[in-house]
Amino acid sequence: MPIPIPPGVQPSGKLTLGNYFGAIKQHIELQQHADAELFYFIADFHALTTVHDAATLRGNVRDAAVDYLALGLDPKRSSFFRQSDVPEVTELAWMLSTTTGRGLLERAHSYKDKIAKGFEASMGLFYYPVLMAADILVFRANLVPVGQDQVQHIEMAQDMAQSWNHAYKTDWLVRPEPRLSSTPRVVGVDGEKMSKSYKNTIDLQMEGKALKKVVMSIKTDSAALEDPKDPDTCNVFSLYALFATPEERDALAARYRAGGMGYGEAKVALLEKIQTYFAPYRARRAELVANPAEVDEVLRDGAARARAVAQATMAEARKLIGLR
Repeated sequence: MPIPIPPGVQPSGKLTLGNYFGAIKQHIELQQHADAELFYFIADFHALTTVHDAATLRGNVRDAAVDYLALGLDPKRSSFFRQSDVPEVTELAWMLSTTTGRGLLERAHSYKDKIAKGFEASMGLFYYPVLMAADILVFRANLVPVGQDQVQHIEMAQDMAQSWNHAYKTDWLVRPEPRLSSTPRVVGVDGEKMSKSYKNTIDLQMEGKALKKVVMSIKTDSAALEDPKDPDTCNVFSLYALFATPEERDALAARYRAGGMGYGEAKVALLEKIQTYFAPYRARRAELVANPAEVDEVLRDGAARARAVAQATMAEARKLIGLR
């Protein structure tokens, strides 16, 4: 059962709590499925919609590779590679674009949201869902793990596969289905969805004073220390709950509702959780940074395995549409 990982994590900057809990944690856990063929990739083509500096892109790709491995990705159980090392993806994207209606892309929530926030309306941003569909369809996957905010992209991939199959009277491209993450939305320090694009993140590499500063800046309401507080609407509690056991969550929620505890105390509790949880990651990351050859070998091997699958898909696709 092939399960590709869609481009939820772009090499557009340092990985964040949103990247980890919204996508990476689930990706790592999927390695326990012995019957699944997993494909994890660094979406460097997608990153070109926002990163226009070669040195920055290369550094971001390296950071993303190191972070995934440090967080627990096992290259012996998964194919881990750079998106650009499998050119069949962009070839399939062009094929899909010839049978995809413009209206479908115009309905993309992510495109409209980014334009509303002032992003340049580039063709790459508009075309993004087609390339994402190709990322999935080239591996003929039937299951794709995503957060709730990415479900529309999977639905669009379904529509593109159906349109292409209909045009060429085939069923070669497999209709993918979403597998929802248990943490579909991670809030940023301002209460909006955590995103590098919105500059509201807590980065995984942060520690010490830098980490403390950003945690203490998390937006809260104006309730006084003695007032009861609602944990269900608190950004600090929402982030704390990602790390805590059910018993710890219940205990903090009870203190919120009872009053007598300030948000500063809750932020300190969150800070301690972050530091403890990611301590092993930081140690493993330092080892990988000191041994870049190990990272390079993992990406080369992963690309070779992934490309073999993609080439088989495209050989049949070319034959179906009349290319040699």
